[in-house]
Amino acid sequence: MLAYLVRRLLLFVPTLFGIMIVNFIVVQAAPGGPVDLMISRLRGHAVEATARVGGSGGGETRGGPSGPTGATGDITQKYRGARGIDPELIRQLERQYGFDRPAPERFVRMIRSYLVFDFGSSFYRDRRVIDLIVEKLPVSISLGLWTTLAIYLVSIPLGIGKAVRDGTTFDVWTSAVVIVGYAIPSFLFAILLIVLFAGGSFLDWFPLRGLTFDHWRELGWAGRIGDYFWHITLPIVALLVGGFATLTMLTKNSFLEEINKQYVTTARSKGLTKRRVLYGHVFRNAMLLVVAGFPAAFVGILFTSALLIEVIFSLDGLGLLGFEAALNRDYPIMFGTLYIYTVIGLLLTLISDLTYVAVDPRIDFASREA
Repeated sequence: MLAYLVRRLLLFVPTLFGIMIVNFIVVQAAPGGPVDLMISRLRGHAVEATARVGGSGGGETRGGPSGPTGATGDITQKYRGARGIDPELIRQLERQYGFDRPAPERFVRMIRSYLVFDFGSSFYRDRRVIDLIVEKLPVSISLGLWTTLAIYLVSIPLGIGKAVRDGTTFDVWTSAVVIVGYAIPSFLFAILLIVLFAGGSFLDWFPLRGLTFDHWRELGWAGRIGDYFWHITLPIVALLVGGFATLTMLTKNSFLEEINKQYVTTARSKGLTKRRVLYGHVFRNAMLLVVAGFPAAFVGILFTSALLIEVIFSLDGLGLLGFEAALNRDYPIMFGTLYIYTVIGLLLTLISDLTYVAVDPRIDFASREA
């Protein structure tokens, strides 16, 4: 097992490097960037200034030459909307955002810094990226952890009940509920919850923004806990409805497979009660896949649906931070959050494998790879 852990940890390096370089290339190839965004803002201010002066002829600003020629043409042709902007100002913007160096050199410098968790500073927030991530990460982890726990608390009893009552009316009606839950996206259900219960068009029972009120620190411990769960109820319910369907069917199918095996028939023939057979013999074997998948389920919630839920409910976590960074082309935040997400995902994947061994010691990854 120790050799397996060492191999997996060593594999983290090329995996992380590959993910970062692919995303770096995609971002570089995508149109627009922080320099383009700043130029468009400068153009907007310049047009407004020209309009105030009363110049309506030509729509040009006086910041630079009207046509690209020579070096000036090279710098202005690199960016859309750069015509009319002083080329020296554009060069200053490139130096400010680090685009005065070739892309391979920028990537190497970025990776060297990321190895020591130095993500630089945000382009627009005037704060270190690592400080922003440390501030927002507890919100995302809190949302993902509570949602995953809620999904397991609902899905496992429901899946076991469906397996034991396979083919009955209970199984049919709960299957209909599972299908509906699977078909409704989490973000769409979140919008429905806001309309119904958060002051949209009907009831105003739950707050819409944040995880706590501003006066949260002034409350007692009971008040703090109640306020926290009051805020997080709707986001968790939205994620629960979209995430419990798959785990419920996985639990049901896993239990059905074990119930139909020969050792269950043998145990029943020896006079053991149905409950004793189910929880004394079937449960451990059937729950292997379900319990061991907890880290992977947490990763799925944290990386996909939770990001949209944070945006919809204005939860100040990594999802909302990354969304705003993408809109503003804030590359340090974009790549910093990607790096953190990737590291967390790789670690939880390894924990998922170790959980298999903890649940069933018969599993040996080292001998399997040998």
